[in-house]
Amino acid sequence: MPSQRRSSAHGLEALRALVLAALTPPTPLPAGATTQVHRTAARRDERLLSESAVDGVARADATGASGPTGYGDAALAASSEEDEADRTRLIALVELARGGDAEAFGQLYDHYHGSVYRFLYYRTRSQTLAEDLTSETFFRALRSMTNFRWQGKDFGAWLMTIARNLATDHFKAGRTRLEMTTEDMAQHDDATEGTESTVMATLTHEMLIEALAELPTEQRDCLVMRFLQGMSIAETAAVLGRSDGAVKQLQLRGVRNLAKLMPEGIRE
Repeated sequence: MPSQRRSSAHGLEALRALVLAALTPPTPLPAGATTQVHRTAARRDERLLSESAVDGVARADATGASGPTGYGDAALAASSEEDEADRTRLIALVELARGGDAEAFGQLYDHYHGSVYRFLYYRTRSQTLAEDLTSETFFRALRSMTNFRWQGKDFGAWLMTIARNLATDHFKAGRTRLEMTTEDMAQHDDATEGTESTVMATLTHEMLIEALAELPTEQRDCLVMRFLQGMSIAETAAVLGRSDGAVKQLQLRGVRNLAKLMPEGIRE
């Protein structure tokens, strides 16, 4: 599995590139070239919707996985790991954990803890709250392991559903407000290349993170899972309880709204 720091940084770069694309005005065309305008707009929307927008995070269904047949879902066991050995190992750990193996669950905790915490941190913008909700996520997962069923998606998607529900319930209860800080967030990327280097350098990760907090909840969660977590459209759809098509539209609207939230100097 790619390191959490590399995956998060890569996802922010991918998101930054899409926001830049949304900010880039169309090239002026001769009068009457409306068909070409529509085609250009369609290509841009296709890029913003693309599953491959978050490239570099390989994902594949596990093959040849086996597990207890009592649950009747072994054929749907899957993992997002790049390496086949890692996919097989994680699926086996899940099978052991839902059979009551505490050590196996501990290894799953070690593997997924960073991803769950990172999602909750971007969701809450509070280190303390993210830590508390992460602990509660795994506590609830441990209690519910016998109820887990494979659905053709990574085990992490199930954990993310629990985490998202906990965060939603927390804010609904009004126990705290969303903190608008960027402490400990992603570092600036000073590397600039190509003709778009000036805008790309100005559109910092911190600007994106601050703008993410301003998006509607579903759009924000969609972009965090897609770009910062490296989750596929199908996995994101499972967590949000939406169709794949709905997630693509959430991603498109989220990127467009991020572009609108950029400072005036960048949007001009």
